[in-house]
Amino acid sequence: MARVRVLVLPKRSALARLELNPAQTIVLGFATIILAGTFLLSLPVASAAGRPVPLLTALFTATSATCVTGLVVVDTATYYSLFGQLVIMLLIQLGGLGYMTVATLMAMIIGRRIGLRDRLVLQEAHNLYTVGGIVRFTRSVVLLTLGIETVGALILASRWIPEFGLTRGVYYGVFHSISAFNNAGFDLMGDFRSLTRYVTDLTVNLTVAGLLITGGLGFTVLTDLLRPRRYSLHVRVVLTTTAVLIVLGTALILLLESSNTATLGAMPWGGRLLAAFFQSVTPRTAGFNTIETGSLREPTLMLIIALMFIGASPGGTGGGIKTTTFVAPMAVILSMLRGRPDPELFRRRLPPIVVYKAVTIALLSVAFVVTMATVLSLLEGVKFLAALFEIASGFGTVGLSTGITPGLGAAGRIVVIASIFTGRVGLLTMAFALARRQRPADYRLPEERLYIG
Repeated sequence: MARVRVLVLPKRSALARLELNPAQTIVLGFATIILAGTFLLSLPVASAAGRPVPLLTALFTATSATCVTGLVVVDTATYYSLFGQLVIMLLIQLGGLGYMTVATLMAMIIGRRIGLRDRLVLQEAHNLYTVGGIVRFTRSVVLLTLGIETVGALILASRWIPEFGLTRGVYYGVFHSISAFNNAGFDLMGDFRSLTRYVTDLTVNLTVAGLLITGGLGFTVLTDLLRPRRYSLHVRVVLTTTAVLIVLGTALILLLESSNTATLGAMPWGGRLLAAFFQSVTPRTAGFNTIETGSLREPTLMLIIALMFIGASPGGTGGGIKTTTFVAPMAVILSMLRGRPDPELFRRRLPPIVVYKAVTIALLSVAFVVTMATVLSLLEGVKFLAALFEIASGFGTVGLSTGITPGLGAAGRIVVIASIFTGRVGLLTMAFALARRQRPADYRLPEERLYIG
């Protein structure tokens, strides 16, 4: 009788069995950067006073910087030392580029091959539909970021060197250029003033606004704009929606605030237009401000909440539900009103999966923001509108504040931290990271209609 040999394979180790999906990798990557930043910012050397920074304060700042938000509980310029400010600037850069982009850059520098798994994570991080050319795209992202930030830093430094001196002027230029392009909103002007002292300064306003808009367009759009060709539907939708929101926001802020002497009312018309333009750009999703946010009227605050909720565009440094997520349901509404069977944009039909995803993100985001605002209002005893503004600012990774964030207690700060983190990684990414592995159905159920309306 022939003898049969049985080959027994060794059992996989627990680490080998721990296979993270792309969503889990992204969430874990951001969490790792935040924890490392928290440790560095909690050191005595990070404090201007030379004392250890309270852990929750360090965690809040690290989360806000890594998630490129800009909400702060302490003043960045006066509370943190040069070391602490440099850590914040590094966290902003890492958070804006994304964990996997930086990891891929390091791998390319040392000559390590980028495997399929890493490419899939990059695809998820950049919100792309294919892994083809993903490494080349990542290289373009890094070069574009450094190039645009350098130009912004040179312009801002040339403006601030006469005011602050060579060393400080250059440092301010670099810090604010990185903060602006990555839509972070951290500033070094002191006393929570942001850029209010430059409300009518054309150079500062246009440079910072240009960096904010460019970073918020998304790297897919930026790379496509460099190639002379017929632009895709995505590029046309992003550019059109961005322009419409900026123009509409500027006009409405002018209308609502021109008679408010605490904001635009005391300015000449040129200053009003510039200030209204900047306040229309910054909720998408930057956090800088040139007029006091807490002095705005309630209708203007509601307008800014809407702009913060929409946010920037996919694949960029901004947050919010994204411009395309906002536009897709609008296309459904317009098609329904016009009696068309399919949603259309620029003479193109949107696939159902795109509409499903957009509606899912929009509805989940509304529910999340309202729930977290209600919790914050109950915990801190603040008015619901103020709580809604702060949560929308955190979720949209904006950083604008009516002034209540520095006074929040421990529970309130944790609520805002959770909102910031969820807004940066994305609700769907969080859901996919926490959910079990998805199994596509191999069947379709019978169809039956509902009565609607």
